[in-house]
Amino acid sequence: MSASAVPAKGLEGVVAANTRLSDVRGDIGELIYAGYNINELAGKVTYEEVVHLLHYNHLPSKKELSELKSRLAAARDLPDGVVKIVKAMPKSTPPMHAIRTAISALGCFDEQADDNSMDANREKALRLIAQIPIVTAYFHRARQSKSLLPPDPSLGEAANFLYLIDGEKPSQEKESTMDMCYVLHADHGMNASTFSARVTIATLSDMYSAITSAIGTLKGPLHGGANEGVIKMLQEIGSMDKVDAYVADCLAQKKKIMGIGHRVYKTLDPRAPHLKRMAQILSAKIGEPKWIQMSERIAETMLKQKNLNANVDFYSATVYYSLGIPTDLFTPIFAIARTAGWTAHVLEQLSDNRLIRPQSLYTGPVGMKVGAIEQR
Repeated sequence: MSASAVPAKGLEGVVAANTRLSDVRGDIGELIYAGYNINELAGKVTYEEVVHLLHYNHLPSKKELSELKSRLAAARDLPDGVVKIVKAMPKSTPPMHAIRTAISALGCFDEQADDNSMDANREKALRLIAQIPIVTAYFHRARQSKSLLPPDPSLGEAANFLYLIDGEKPSQEKESTMDMCYVLHADHGMNASTFSARVTIATLSDMYSAITSAIGTLKGPLHGGANEGVIKMLQEIGSMDKVDAYVADCLAQKKKIMGIGHRVYKTLDPRAPHLKRMAQILSAKIGEPKWIQMSERIAETMLKQKNLNANVDFYSATVYYSLGIPTDLFTPIFAIARTAGWTAHVLEQLSDNRLIRPQSLYTGPVGMKVGAIEQR
C-alpha cells in the first residue's frame, strides 16, 4: 500500500458490503430491518417474525410463522456430546467463554458442517438460532448444579429460554419483554461481530466457525459486553444521591460512562426509548425503581453536559436485571438475539462472496541487515 495513503482507523467510513438486511442511519437515529423502521416492528412483531424477515426478506404469513416456529422448536435439542462438554466446564467459566466453546463444538457433531450449499447453511442457521439459547441456559443451570430441563416445544424462543433458566414458565409480561429485547437486538448493520462473521465465512470456512468468530467479537466490553458494565456502574454508585458526584468525577477524569454514546449514532439510539419504557414498567412493578431513576439522571446529565445520548446497552441492563437475570448473562442474551442477524449475514455473504482482504499501511523499518548472533 502506498505510504501516501491514509488508513481509516477502525475502518471508520469504509463500506465493506452491500446488504438488504439492516441499515443504521446514525445521523438521524434510525434503524431499518429489511425496509421496516425498528419503531414499526417493536411491540408489533415477535422475534420469530423478525427471524423470518431477515432470512426470507418478508414478514411471514400465519402459516409461514407457524412453520418457522415448529422448525425452530424441533431444532433445539443439543447433541449429547455438546451437553457433556457444557457440563464438564468449570463452574467459574465466564458464560461467553462457555457459549463460544459450545457453539464451536456443535460443528464437531454435525456431519454436514463443511457443506456450504445454501440449503445446508439455511438449515444450520435455524439450528444455531434454536440452539444457542439452549446452550446458554444449560450452562447456567449446570454451574448451579441444577438439572437440565428439556426444551418445551409449546413455547416460543423467548419464553422457552426464560423457562429453561428459571425452571418455571414465564408470565406473559416477562415473555413479551424478553421477546422485544430479542427484536431490538436482532441485527445492527456492519457492527464488529457481524463483520467478524462475514470475514470468516468469506474464506469459505463454515457456519459454525463464522458464528464462533462473532461470539468472540461480541464478548468485548466495547461491543456486547457494555451492558454488563452498566449494571455494575449502577451498583457501584449505589443510590440516587451519589449519581451527580459519580458523573462529575468521571467527566473530570475523562472516564467513559458505560452505555452512553455510540460509535455510529450521532443522535438518540432508536432502540433506547423502547428499552427505557420497559425498564420503567418493570422497575415500578418489582418495587425497586432506583435503578431506572439513577439511569435517567445519568442520561439527562450526559445529554446536557456532553450532548451524548444513552444507547441500547444503557437501558437493556436495567430490563434484564429487573427480570432477575444474572449480570453475566446479559451479553449472552445479546448473542442469542443477534444470531438471527449473524446467520442472515453469513448467508448473504455466501450468496455473492469474495474474500475480504483489506490492505494495511506498513510503518516499520526497511533495509535491515542480519548480523551475527554474537553481535545482536
